[in-house]
Amino acid sequence: MQIVGPRRMMGVLRERVMECNIDQRGARYRLVWGIVNLVMGGGLGGAALWWHLWWLWIIAGLCVAGGVLGIYESRKRWCIMRAMGVKTPL
Repeated sequence: MQIVGPRRMMGVLRERVMECNIDQRGARYRLVWGIVNLVMGGGLGGAALWWHLWWLWIIAGLCVAGGVLGIYESRKRWCIMRAMGVKTPL
C-alpha cells in the first residue's frame, strides 16, 4: 500500500467529487436562483436593520448563503444534491 500525503489525497477526492454534473440549462437556473437569493437577502437585511428585528437577520443570512451556493454551483457546473445521488429536474 502506497502512503500519500494529504494534498495528493485531496486532489484525488476533488477530481472524483467535483466533476460536472449539470448542463447549461441547470447552470443558468442556479445562477438566476443565486442572484435572486442574494438580492432577497440584501432586502431582508435592510428590512431587519430598519425594523430592528433580530430574527430577520437569520433569514437574510440564510438567503445570502443560499445565493452564494447557487452561484458557486453555477460557476463550477456542479450540484451538491446531484453529487449526493438526488435526482433533480434541472
